[in-house]
Amino acid sequence: MKQVLESIENQFEMFQVLDENGEIVNKEHEPDLSDDDLKELMRRMVYTRVLDQRSIALNRQGRLGFYAPTAGQEASQLGSHYALEQEDFLLPAYRDVPQLIWQGLPLYQAFLFSRGHFHGNQFPEDVHGLSPQIIIGAQYTQTAGVALGLKKRGKQSVAVTYTGDGGTSQGDFYEGVNFAGAYNAPAIFFVQNNQFAISVPVEKQTNAKTLAQKAVAAGVEGYQVDGMDVLAVYAVTKKARERAVNGEGPTLIETVTYRYGPHTMAGDDPTRYRSDDLDNEWEKRDPLIRFRKYLEAKNLWSEEDENRVIEEAKEEIKAAIKKADDYPKQKVTDLIDIMHEELPSNLQEQMEEYREKESK
Repeated sequence: MKQVLESIENQFEMFQVLDENGEIVNKEHEPDLSDDDLKELMRRMVYTRVLDQRSIALNRQGRLGFYAPTAGQEASQLGSHYALEQEDFLLPAYRDVPQLIWQGLPLYQAFLFSRGHFHGNQFPEDVHGLSPQIIIGAQYTQTAGVALGLKKRGKQSVAVTYTGDGGTSQGDFYEGVNFAGAYNAPAIFFVQNNQFAISVPVEKQTNAKTLAQKAVAAGVEGYQVDGMDVLAVYAVTKKARERAVNGEGPTLIETVTYRYGPHTMAGDDPTRYRSDDLDNEWEKRDPLIRFRKYLEAKNLWSEEDENRVIEEAKEEIKAAIKKADDYPKQKVTDLIDIMHEELPSNLQEQMEEYREKESK
């Protein structure tokens, strides 16, 4: 029995294309991306890092509500998203707002979502996805259902979801992956293993050597990938998507990554459970530094390019927060009105009562 277990675990060696020095270590699996694609990937990563910095500042100023920092996870989030198509359906966790933004969600609406405004959840018709899920792991069961729906309708698209390592400790994780596997549904399940479920280290959540091997029990494909390597994440996601649309079933992908900031801005203090040495070790693997070195060696990126993106991001964020500030304030009648197609009698009475109050 022990030999069988070891043979399964040894199947999940971490996949990498680009090392910490920005050098290709797996030429065979280097993605066939054009120079423009490579530069666009870097642009998105730099932009998202600036967005994270500005969002933290806005939260501290009281101008944003709930916010989960993303710095450190750009390669995992954006490398995976870049391998998808516009018609694919996103079911993100609360840290995965960047993927929705690059899918087409207007930035001001992302800010409204953070504030709890209902308009932040009213996606444009061409943005295929659900609002970021707050309940840990719930998006996994939703993804299984969406993927099965895509299959039944004959769509050449996939349902894609994200959770953290803590999500794999939830029952919904197992139910979602198992259901999708049983029905051969076109789904991609991401586990962004950033080492801590809030303050609980991953080794205290499971005795498994990898989270990717949890795919075995559900009979689905599983991979562990260097989540600080944008090219590796892109390559694995591209393969998973091809498998899904070709009817080969779902894939579970563990991206081994790290979040530099707190779990959320709601009072978490990472210095209480993470050491400076650990932070410094992971910062050496920074996805932006790694990819920047790679592009600079190919003469595809410069300090001027980076500064241009930084200024672009700052200006667009400034405009978006102003638009969010100027958007009509949420009213109680708005919430009552959008909850039901036809209001029950008790809510009709409340609606009339609140409309009278709001008119004064």
